[in-house]
Amino acid sequence: WMVAGGVTLFGVLSIAYLAATTYLVFRDDLIGASMARQARIQHDYEGRISTLRAEIDRITSRQLLDRKLVEDKVELLLEQQEALFSRHGKLGNLVQRAEASGLTPLNGHELASDQPPAETGLAQAYQPHNTTENPAGRNRALKAIERLIMPETTPAAGPNGAPATLGFVPLRGQPLPGEGVAERASRAVSKVTRSLKTIEQEQLARIRGLTENAEETADAMAAIMRRTGVSLQPPLAEAPANGAQSGAPAGGPTGGIGGPFVEPAATDPFDNQLDQLDTALTRLETVRQTAIALPYGNPAPGHEITSRFGNRIDPFLGRLALHAGVDFQAETGADVHATGAGRVITAGYNSGYGNMVEIDHGHGITTRYGHLSRILVSEGDMVANGDTIATAGSTGRSTGPHVHYEVRRDGEATDPVHFLNAGMKLTTYLK
Repeated sequence: WMVAGGVTLFGVLSIAYLAATTYLVFRDDLIGASMARQARIQHDYEGRISTLRAEIDRITSRQLLDRKLVEDKVELLLEQQEALFSRHGKLGNLVQRAEASGLTPLNGHELASDQPPAETGLAQAYQPHNTTENPAGRNRALKAIERLIMPETTPAAGPNGAPATLGFVPLRGQPLPGEGVAERASRAVSKVTRSLKTIEQEQLARIRGLTENAEETADAMAAIMRRTGVSLQPPLAEAPANGAQSGAPAGGPTGGIGGPFVEPAATDPFDNQLDQLDTALTRLETVRQTAIALPYGNPAPGHEITSRFGNRIDPFLGRLALHAGVDFQAETGADVHATGAGRVITAGYNSGYGNMVEIDHGHGITTRYGHLSRILVSEGDMVANGDTIATAGSTGRSTGPHVHYEVRRDGEATDPVHFLNAGMKLTTYLK
């Protein structure tokens, strides 16, 4: 048994020796393989990290570029909006003048608002003071644009509460295939731009309507006044094209003598339309002021004409004589009104007229009111159309109370009925 135990112990020791020797021989290979595996894992991980970083940098760069494009588009919108407000300021005075002249916009529509439609989300950002030089206004417009391209719902949160989109602006609604933030923003900005263009076109259409209305009204009033012998200067657009033909010396405003050639200055169509409207309104105002000043009113409204202009049998001499005016039936004390604006040049007793008032209306036209019972104005007074200047009576060469009314052009008597008829036609334009 001692020999067997010794052999067994020797065998065990031999096996242990061989195992230890084998482990020592292959240990370095095992450690190297494990280290190589760890290295491969680390390399793959770092590669994925680098790829993610590159993707993040790419997306960040694209978003910065997209935001820059959006900012540029918003600045263009702000410039367009500022131009609209500037035009609105120019147009405001002309519209007030048109309304004062009794004109209405084309087809009766009101002028379009300069505010973009509410659904664009930019109405709050667009204010007159929000110019491109105002950072607050630009930032508000940018935020409004961002709201246009933001999603309706809040994106899901990622780890630690961070947005799953890594903080980048997501798209609102269902984007078109392959559409990015810049494309979506461009679509939104294009919608606002079209709205602003529509507003501009509506403004131009209404300005043209007002211009046509003013020109037609002025032409109609001038035509009525020409029938009474009052000729108004035509507008510049109707003046002869050649200065020499109209009696002006050669080389006038439409001609030329010489000088260096300079390209004509660029003009804005909107400003051209405003200039045309201003010219038309100026002419209409001139015609209206002339119509108000000239004797187109009625000295005794509501009273009938009892004796007309022309030859008639003189009530005192019983023979034919010229009646230089018209007589209105009126009781003593009835109001007598100025038929047009002007300056009183006579206010007192005048032979056969009795108490008489004479008013100079310009353009060589004067009016006389005779046989008055009482005079309410003095020589040199300025009177307006319709002012009460006296009361009816029967002073002077008269057979009963009435109002004797004359219209004289350059001192020569003319039939007042022509002015009365013209005045009834002009009433609709002077309201």
